[in-house]
Amino acid sequence: MKWLVLLGLVAFSECIVKIPLRRVKTMRKTLSGKNMLKNFLKEHAYRLSQISFRGSNLTIHPLRNIRNLVYMGNITIGTPPQEFQVVFDTGSSDLWVPSDFCTSPACSTKIMFRHLQSSTFRPTNKTFRIAYESGRMKGVVACDTVRIGDLVSTDQPFGLRVAEYGFGHWRFDGILGLNYPNLSRSGAIPIFDKLKNEGAISEPVFAFYLSKDKQEGSVVMFGGVDHSYYKGELNWVPLIRAGDWSVHMDRIIKKREVIACSDGCSALVDTGTTLIQGPGRLVNKIQKLIGNKLRGSKHYVSCSVVNTLPSIIFTINGINYPVPAQAYILKDSRGYCYSAFKEKRVRGSTESWLLSDVFLRLYFSVFDRGNDRIGLAPSV
Repeated sequence: MKWLVLLGLVAFSECIVKIPLRRVKTMRKTLSGKNMLKNFLKEHAYRLSQISFRGSNLTIHPLRNIRNLVYMGNITIGTPPQEFQVVFDTGSSDLWVPSDFCTSPACSTKIMFRHLQSSTFRPTNKTFRIAYESGRMKGVVACDTVRIGDLVSTDQPFGLRVAEYGFGHWRFDGILGLNYPNLSRSGAIPIFDKLKNEGAISEPVFAFYLSKDKQEGSVVMFGGVDHSYYKGELNWVPLIRAGDWSVHMDRIIKKREVIACSDGCSALVDTGTTLIQGPGRLVNKIQKLIGNKLRGSKHYVSCSVVNTLPSIIFTINGINYPVPAQAYILKDSRGYCYSAFKEKRVRGSTESWLLSDVFLRLYFSVFDRGNDRIGLAPSV
């Protein structure tokens, strides 16, 4: 989820290290070999906090695909643990959940953190605000024990939401930010950095596999890479700057025609955003190529022509990443087809894009903090 205002409140520096991404025999590979994987995922689909796997310094944590719109995973906070569904978001850096301090009507529909029920809760006097594209929130910073499956961070700073605007229709409770610490709006050290600094994560790497067509099986993994989730080799892309998951994109093309980003541009790889977003002028050009018609806030197209629409190709670091129409045309709750391209609300002096879940369903992504780079490869 991209912020409307990017203001870093925490200074951060770290040594750059080279990380071997070694092949390990994981639960997925073991179960696949015995033809048990589909049954296992089906049986455990809604027991997310029960099936995190830790082996060979790799932690794999399951996510739920909600109608191809958002991917959520369970975490717990407090002692005894209280469970929350959060979005693991590479576009932001803060962890927050609803609080029983919250007075907004939308909070009544969420699971709220009961601070008086946790023996390890510690309050602070810090307050903060975050503006996302899809909503705003304000909260207070507190500390408690946070668990992501087998990963445990004690005295972890996190946000308690006391007011929100725009999140009421979403099914997730909160957001777990995985961007760099300098982008934290609360001033708290992100949980990934705290786990890394304390040695709970052996390699400063996390990765995402996002399932397609609302299937189960999506995961986020920490501390290494399970190579069975992708095909071929990872293509490594250096970040534009250390401190943000943004990469340089060469161009966006349709067949041989450059339709956007002709002089290069930046692209944020964002697991917390549903649609591919870019400058309005260029997004509208893509919509015209597709032949969509604007109705309300979406650009619709006849579902019968999806197979005839062209692929949109993103060229990153010299490698082409095609996104076929079957991926960039989505269906709404009534079964009508609409485009997954959207105009960014944030306007700046440079052309920038958000490569969202639509892109990441096709390409397995590795976020390598040790070398400030992102790895991409076709998903299985």
